[in-house]
Amino acid sequence: MSHDHTRVQEFFTARAAGWDSRFPDDGPAYAAAVADLGLRPGDRVLDAGCGTGRALPALRDAVGPSGTVLGADLTPAMLEAAVRAGRDRVGRLLLADVVRLPLRTGSLDAVFAAGLIAHLPDPADNLRELFRVVRPAGTLALFHPIGRAALAARQGRRVTPDDLRAEGNLGPLLSRAGWRMTSYVDEDDRFLALAVRSS
Repeated sequence: MSHDHTRVQEFFTARAAGWDSRFPDDGPAYAAAVADLGLRPGDRVLDAGCGTGRALPALRDAVGPSGTVLGADLTPAMLEAAVRAGRDRVGRLLLADVVRLPLRTGSLDAVFAAGLIAHLPDPADNLRELFRVVRPAGTLALFHPIGRAALAARQGRRVTPDDLRAEGNLGPLLSRAGWRMTSYVDEDDRFLALAVRSS
């Protein structure tokens, strides 16, 4: 995937209408990853690169009616698909680039990011932007509903040593951005790295 934003938008625009139907069984994996994030009622959470908003219902369930759920995505067509699916009723959708979020510093308790890291133009710098909007001791979940090897096989490629999601690469990358990785799971049926924001 190119890191050029125009190409990222083109890629997802062409797939937005049928995105959810391509992955109809991912709901439980999203719900399990959100549960692992440890949200509490009243928390403020962002789904960064939310796409069609598949995580938003689980995030709303976790933070309850008093919490705040935001979904930010760069591609208008993905947000339009989220609206058609009714997910705008459980979270506020923002047309925004996660590399420059229109949010106050320290305004969130957590960030959930499904499949995002591979699309970031400058992962270390962009993870610092997620760091900026989360309060001290807030949390970050980097998630994918299938593991690295299964995803590579689906895409017809091999897992390489320079894969950003490899534990030995991701831990230092997060650390440079101010995060401390607290958990790492890479199995066939899910990828989940959890991190805590340093003070």
